[in-house]
Amino acid sequence: MKRGISVCWYFLLAWWLWSARGNKVVARGEPWTTRLLLYWLPLTLAFVLLGPGDWYGHTWLREGIVPHTLPFFTAALVIVAAGVALACWSRYLLGRNWSSVVQIKKDHELIEAGPYRFIRHPIYSGLLLAFIGTAIREGDVRGIVAVLIVLASFWRKLRMEERMLGETFGGAYAAYKARTAALIPGVL
Repeated sequence: MKRGISVCWYFLLAWWLWSARGNKVVARGEPWTTRLLLYWLPLTLAFVLLGPGDWYGHTWLREGIVPHTLPFFTAALVIVAAGVALACWSRYLLGRNWSSVVQIKKDHELIEAGPYRFIRHPIYSGLLLAFIGTAIREGDVRGIVAVLIVLASFWRKLRMEERMLGETFGGAYAAYKARTAALIPGVL
């Protein structure tokens, strides 16, 4: 089960790298320092927190909260696989409009198909699911910390994206925003 979760993450990485080719030209975006400090460093920290438990010895980060049993490992794998599938499908639907950072592309299009009918940021929803599943697999307090770091980073990033998309698409984006959830339909 643990290996299956790693395979899901490797699949996501391979898909991300493969599908990034041929993206549209950038019209405007956030500064690289903001991307580094408020997005890439927090994600790196979250991945490190979910690394081998031996790194954390007998600290409070290593306090177990989820039993290491087959049902929990199975649930973790299903959650990670569902999250990766959602993120990859959503990334596919964005096509050449996608960027790993906050950017508006030349001839940017507002996508409202597939999961975008219900969620404005399904890639973040999928990635959060994958992090939650991975945290369940680890079963330690550090998993909660990692998920909270990712959530805070994505929340900041999605607010910036929504501001840029609102400026770009005006009333069409305001109407889209009114009928969809940011991350979780009916909740957030």
